[in-house]
Amino acid sequence: MVLSMVIIIVSLGYGLGALKRPGPGLYPFFVAVFLILPFSIILYILGTTSGRAKPLFIDRYGFGKFLLMILTFILWVTAMPYLGYVIVTLVATCCFCKVMRLEGWLKPIALSVGTALFIYLLFDYWLYIDLPRGILG
Repeated sequence: MVLSMVIIIVSLGYGLGALKRPGPGLYPFFVAVFLILPFSIILYILGTTSGRAKPLFIDRYGFGKFLLMILTFILWVTAMPYLGYVIVTLVATCCFCKVMRLEGWLKPIALSVGTALFIYLLFDYWLYIDLPRGILG
């Protein structure tokens, strides 16, 4: 929550601009504001519950799943400049699906292709925002 407050202060320094012409601090400001809400709810719940808190990971499999998700995020960010946003997103989404035990191979591949295609259309064609192209560029 402290980090969110720091981001709000820094983004105000960058300037929020207006809705028709947003400034560089507008997006970080709203992200930080939306992060404060869940943290506040969690702190309220932790403050009002009595007794022992439940463990974060019930078993080793839950912890392993968590580590695989973190590893996938790290590899996604690391590989993006080299392979491009669309290819890395396709592979990472498929990895996320398999880590979360989505059954079979057809569903994860279909979800991965759909996600990568939607993101490509959204940013490249509709919003005209260049994504890292990697080997495709």
